[in-house]
Formats: sequence, C-alpha cells, structure tokens
Amino acid sequence: MTGSSSSKFDEFQWVNTIRRTLERELEDDTDQIPVCIFTVPRTLMSSHPDFYTPHQLPLGPYHYWRPDLSEMESYKLSAVKKLQNQFQSNDFQNLVEQLVKLEPKIRACYHKYLNLNAETLAWMMALDASFLLEFLQIYSVKENEVLSRISSRMTHLLDYSKSKSAHYVILRDIVMMENQIPLFVLRKVLKFLLMSAESADEMLISMLLGLCKELSPFKTVELEKTKFLEHSHLLDSLYDIMVPRVEELPIEITIEDVEENRSETEQENEGSGIELNLVKSFLSELWNTVSELNIGPMRFLKNASASMTSKLGFYWTILNKLLNLSASNCVSEPENERVRNNQQLPPLVEEIAIPSVTQLSNTGVRFLPTKGNISTINFDTETAAFYVPIISLDANSEFIFRNLVAYEISHASGPMIFVRYIELMNGIIDTEEDVRLLRERGIIFNHLKSDQEVANLWNGMSRCKSIRLTKAPFVDKVIEDVNKYYNSRWK
Repeated sequence: MTGSSSSKFDEFQWVNTIRRTLERELEDDTDQIPVCIFTVPRTLMSSHPDFYTPHQLPLGPYHYWRPDLSEMESYKLSAVKKLQNQFQSNDFQNLVEQLVKLEPKIRACYHKYLNLNAETLAWMMALDASFLLEFLQIYSVKENEVLSRISSRMTHLLDYSKSKSAHYVILRDIVMMENQIPLFVLRKVLKFLLMSAESADEMLISMLLGLCKELSPFKTVELEKTKFLEHSHLLDSLYDIMVPRVEELPIEITIEDVEENRSETEQENEGSGIELNLVKSFLSELWNTVSELNIGPMRFLKNASASMTSKLGFYWTILNKLLNLSASNCVSEPENERVRNNQQLPPLVEEIAIPSVTQLSNTGVRFLPTKGNISTINFDTETAAFYVPIISLDANSEFIFRNLVAYEISHASGPMIFVRYIELMNGIIDTEEDVRLLRERGIIFNHLKSDQEVANLWNGMSRCKSIRLTKAPFVDKVIEDVNKYYNSRWK
C-alpha cells in the first residue's frame, strides 16, 4: 500500500488544490505535460511485489510514508545539510519556494492523485532530489565533477567501488517505476546549487550517462548526450537507450488489464441505478438488428475492406469485454476472416512460439552477437545467421527488466517493443544449455552464479496473461523467418 493511499482523504485540501491549480498561471501549460510516473498494474504487482516496491529508499509520493522506510529520512536530511552548506547566498528555503511554484507541473507527472499540499510536495521533492544527486555523483563520467565529499555516516550507502550491498539495494530502488521523481526537479536543484543552467545541465548529463552505462544490459550501445535532458525521469532515460524509437510504425491499440478495469467500473457503478444487464441486452439486440440491415451504412460496412472489418470487430471485442457479454451474444469474427486478416491482428499467445537456441543450433542456425540495442536483432535467411544484441546480466537485471516492462505497458502508445524482446528471449532460452551456447557465442555475459540462474531469469519473465501484445514488426519478422527456416529443415 502506498503512503498517499493510506492517509485519510481530506476533501477541503482537495478543493483548495483544485482551485489553486486552476487559478495559478504558469509559464508552462500543465495540460501539455504527459503523465510519466505510473503505479504498477495490479496484475504485475500481485505476482512479484518485491520487484516493484522500494526496499530501502522511497522517492516521490507513492511510498514516502511507509514506516519500514522511515530511517532513510535522516540520510536525506544529511544530504540537504551538505547542499545547504554549499549554497553561497541562497537559502534552502528559497529552493523550496521555487519548487512550490512548480507544484502543478510536478503533480501533472503523476498518474495517481496526490493528497498533499503544495509545500509538503515541494519539501518532499527537495529532500529526494538532494539525496538522489548525492548518490548520482558516483556515476559522474568526469571524476572531478563531484558535488561534495561523502559524509562518514553515508559511506555505506554511497560507495564509489559500487561493491557494498546497501549500494546495490538503492540502485535497484531508484529504477523502480513507482519510485521516480521528475527530471526537471533534479535540474532545478542543480541549477540552484551551481548558479548556472549550463553547468547544471552538464553535471546532470554526466551523472545520467554514467548511471545508464552501469545499469543498461546493452553495454555496447553508444549513448547520445543530447537526448538525456529530454527524458522524464531516470527509468525513462534507461528505457530510451535500450528501446529504439520506431516513429514510422503505425500506432495500434492495446487492451491493458481489461478485467481489472471492468472490476473497478462495476464497483463505481454499484448503487448508481445503472442496470448493466439491461445495457448488455440492449446493445446485443441493437447489433443483431442493425447487422441484418442491407441499406445505407450497413451495406457499406458489409462490403468494406477486410482491414476495416477487422478494426470494427476489435472495437466490439473491447466493448464486449468491458460489459462482460456472454459468448453467445457476442458477434464473433469468422475463423477464415481471422486467418485472412492475420497480419492486421496483434500476435496471439500461440504465435510467439519459437524453437530454443539448442534446437536452432542443431538445424544449422548460427548465433552472432551485435553491438547495439534491440533494433539490431535480425535473421539472415540466406546464411541462417541469427543476430542478437550483446547483453550483460547481473543481480540487478531482473529488477530492471520487470520495471521496464511495467513502464512500457503503462506509457507506450504504439508497439511494445521491449515486451516483445523479452518474449523472444524467453522463447529461445529454455535450459542452461541454451544459455551456455549464447555465452560461448559472446552474446550473454553472465555475472550471475550459473547458467541455470540466467535460464531461470528469462523463464520467469513471462508476461501478464491479461495483457495482449501489440505487433513489433521487425521483431515479429525475425520470429516468422526463424520459424520458417526451422520448419523447412524438417520437411
């Protein structure tokens, strides 16, 4: 349970917050600020909560007042005191006042309503940003770029050798999706500290560059410094360097956690006087009646292209699931239509099947490493060469993977490319023998205890079954070509 949800709802504070937000005129239009800090979908959180909830360091409002994390408050205050001593003519209160002015912009970043007043939120951001900046200085690319010397009481947390267990726990915590703070808050604090916007940006880019090099499993990816300041938060920075931007791909609709939404909708409608059964019956009868007509618009729909028919059926499927119509009342697409329009549909569960590394190797497939991110995945049908990006796996990898999956599911408007990559790796790796073959080919660098642990990691990364994947064309093309090659070898 998050800190904000556990506190009692204050309706007067809520009214004041809404009034203040509407009345305040900001230079930046908060309507243009996309939500970027989400809560993890329940279906993911319920199965593996330890991968999504901070163990030591709470950042931002979602987990701030958890009693088991309260000891970090003293470390945050220590970081503030150090920064306060470094401010020349500025008082720390002035920084808080500047953050108060950014309150609507900060709130706009969070998916969940924040039951906090402006000053509380500003102090929270100031404390969190101060600690986070002190932690991130370890990863500054330029060794002489340090904000301050680490105090003795924090040496077990901030470790330049990056070998202490407490350091690794914090490293995991700062990449968790629910544990993010906006990047513009870090920029504001650094600008206030260094008295220069240019110096602040250089310092922040240096920190983010070093952190992403440490965390990214794709160690050979070239990082573009100019992109870092465009990101929403730390996890977004990591996501962007690992997942290619495929701007030219058509945006497809994804059904996300329909059952959860339906359950919440039913609870909201409970006692409202709305008879859902009547609505279901009415819509079903309406569809059956209209679909039998052969006039005007319905004649056009019946003669429409296959792709348009597929889309109409898809929208009806969404409506059907939301209203929980029975299968007998639902208009189903004929099986031959589904087969014929297969390329227009998101992949089904059975369509992600792919032989394992061992099976493919036995039929002549050669696995070759690439230097880059997911975009370098490819299969050469002429030479049977399967190109896979080099990946380094350690104790933090599963935490990173799961939070990247949750982030992509929550914010992606197009194909879920990272989820598709996880599915591909899950498909080709079944046993430790598969891992051994990839390790010997220079594709996997294993920093875990054994090849079996790597196999367990990938096999445990199965997706939530209530989420339907969108198409990721270039990954799907690889899967299709690999399957065709493999099947042809057995004919």
